[in-house]
Amino acid sequence: MSNILAGLFEPHSDYKKLEADLEGSGFENSEYIVYLNEDNHHSPYIVSVAVKEHQIDDARNVFSRNTVMKTYLFENMNLAQANYSTLKNYISARNKAEIHNSPDVRIKGSTAGMDSEVKF
Repeated sequence: MSNILAGLFEPHSDYKKLEADLEGSGFENSEYIVYLNEDNHHSPYIVSVAVKEHQIDDARNVFSRNTVMKTYLFENMNLAQANYSTLKNYISARNKAEIHNSPDVRIKGSTAGMDSEVKF
């Protein structure tokens, strides 16, 4: 079974160029899907590519040349299973499970004030 590499792309990026770059890197038209949101042209779009182990880096390189915001690798999934709602749910679940960077937290060490030791 193949893997699916999905990418979330900037709304202003050219998906036609992305398609041409994928095909130029050896991917067939039947090995990728571009999910566009017709209602809102200013929202990010998702692209999924069926990849074998040796093709993952090639697809990631094509994605990075085309302003990918984030990539997701789904193992043991084929392109028929990678419909828009399934990918969107998996991506949402992964984002919720991720530990995001927090703002700088300053931890103040103890001073010479009260502590747990009893001093005589």
